[in-house]
Amino acid sequence: MSVDAVLDIAAAVFLIAGAVLCLAAGVALVRFPDLFSRMHAAAKPQVLGLLLVLIGCALRLRSGVDITTLVLVGVFQLATAPVAAHMVGRAAYPDEQTRSDLLLTDELAGHLDRITQHRQDDPTPS
Repeated sequence: MSVDAVLDIAAAVFLIAGAVLCLAAGVALVRFPDLFSRMHAAAKPQVLGLLLVLIGCALRLRSGVDITTLVLVGVFQLATAPVAAHMVGRAAYPDEQTRSDLLLTDELAGHLDRITQHRQDDPTPS
């Protein structure tokens, strides 16, 4: 078996595993009951699935310019997905769209009055 054949098989495995993780993340977004579970499903398996797909593409393409582009896509995804999930959670918390009975630690509870007051004082329409 040649090196190209082994790399093609490895690329296929990475592509299929990444696609399955992305599919699982999409199903979880529809099926999970609360906001925090959905945020977890949107951030973690989706990012890992994308990274596996990018690795599979890099193994298949084997070109320096293409691999550099794939690395940039992966880095930007790793940098933005957790921040976006964090901001969605912070924005949804004051609207009581979370299930507090599932939280082990509620670090924002002490700040809820300040957040609510800031929203009432803000003259911009929502």
